[in-house]
Amino acid sequence: MSVLGLIDAALGRKEKAIQEARRASEMLPISKDAVEGAPLISKLALVYAWTNEPDLAFRELTISVEIPGGVHYGELQLDPAWDPLREDPRFGALLAELAPKE
Repeated sequence: MSVLGLIDAALGRKEKAIQEARRASEMLPISKDAVEGAPLISKLALVYAWTNEPDLAFRELTISVEIPGGVHYGELQLDPAWDPLREDPRFGALLAELAPKE
């Protein structure tokens, strides 16, 4: 379901994409399965990012970066999938928070 959400987001089907990605994360929440649930949160954040819902995307990203198996610094820094959020100051703040400490 979450992959269908990503596909529909890429095709411009906003409502359907959000519905599918949200449903996937509800069907298998991290409270039931931390291993399989974590990527669903990241995919939901991506769907929100791709459908121009940055507030919702950052809400899910905030959860995802805190859980094992969630999105990590390198992925956010390098993966072009996150480009829709790069101009938002919250993205820079999140990267700074996750950056490796010297």
